[in-house]
Amino acid sequence: QVQLVESGGGLVQPGGSLRLSCAASGFSIRQYFMSWVRQAPGKGLEWVSGISSGGVTSYADSVKGRFAISRDSAKNTLYLQMNTLKPEDTAVYYCSRNGQRGRGTQVTVSS
Repeated sequence: QVQLVESGGGLVQPGGSLRLSCAASGFSIRQYFMSWVRQAPGKGLEWVSGISSGGVTSYADSVKGRFAISRDSAKNTLYLQMNTLKPEDTAVYYCSRNGQRGRGTQVTVSS
């Protein structure tokens, strides 16, 4: 059974950092294109970042240079390192495989 469990969110001040984790089970993350997507209050889903099976990373312009996606194949876990956070990064963050998502983790950037 495929399962994605996100964690690591929280309240952080502008300029701060957080690292999100996504523990996957039921499949190997290194065999799939994995993404992080987010949904801000009152808005639709926004793609944030992705990593291909070959390890090639990609980012939305809004987070490029501030966020970094990575994976630990041994732990079957996907990560999103988020630096220099801005209030507009406030959202529920989900990891995704082929459109399937976990329950998400809330990130709130506020002073």
